[in-house]
Amino acid sequence: MTRTVRRSHRPLQVAALGAAAMLALGACSSSDDSSSAKSDASGSASASDKLSGGVTVFAAASLKESFTALGKEFEKEHPGTKVTFSFGGSDALAASITGGAPADVFASASPKTMKIVTDAGGASGTPATFVRNQLEIATLPGNPDKIGSLKDLTESDLKVVLCDRTVPCGAAAQKALDASKLKLTPVSYEEDVKSALNKVALKEADAALVYKTDVKAAGDKVEGVEFPESAEAINDYPITVLKESQNTEAAKAFIALVQSPEGRQVLGEAGFLEP
Repeated sequence: MTRTVRRSHRPLQVAALGAAAMLALGACSSSDDSSSAKSDASGSASASDKLSGGVTVFAAASLKESFTALGKEFEKEHPGTKVTFSFGGSDALAASITGGAPADVFASASPKTMKIVTDAGGASGTPATFVRNQLEIATLPGNPDKIGSLKDLTESDLKVVLCDRTVPCGAAAQKALDASKLKLTPVSYEEDVKSALNKVALKEADAALVYKTDVKAAGDKVEGVEFPESAEAINDYPITVLKESQNTEAAKAFIALVQSPEGRQVLGEAGFLEP
């Protein structure tokens, strides 16, 4: 009798074990399906995070060569994007931004002009200084007037051009002149640093106070003369994503490229100083 009872329980034990195994297999299958679903979702999210669309960058005129190069690199790294630049005097660009001009990034040649935008609530976050720039005297090729110092520019027979005092290169020039206690009456004030440099390149002026980066970019069209007072007027360049940006992620990515080792190399080769 006892043997019979023991034999009748064996099929039940086997059945219970089989059911447990089936449940375990079902759980594993469910877990695998869940993991697969998560993996697929992750892949889809990654694909949706791909940058695309346009990025409009308002930047100081002195950044033209280096930013143009970085814009091409950005488009290469992110197929489907397009970087559009507007270069000019920082004050004019700031006025355009506060006036409602559509843009994603603003790179200014001075904190003062950046403040115009931040005070108006136009910046998204705190602007970061990414480079600095220093003044240099641009003369005609070969320096025929033998200009060797800032004081030489005060000679009455020289045609000297300055940037307008409202733009960073003009403000820096005035600061350098004040530091050396010199007074200079230019033949013209130009709207931005490129315009001032072009006056010399076109031989319409004998000299201009511009940035070292612009002298370097002009090649053999002008000759550069350093002067010690320029150390008193070095400009910091801040950059920020704008609050009204229509492509914030791409704007952030462009700024990340500017601040990356690759970006610093391009800017350094153009003559900009480390922040």
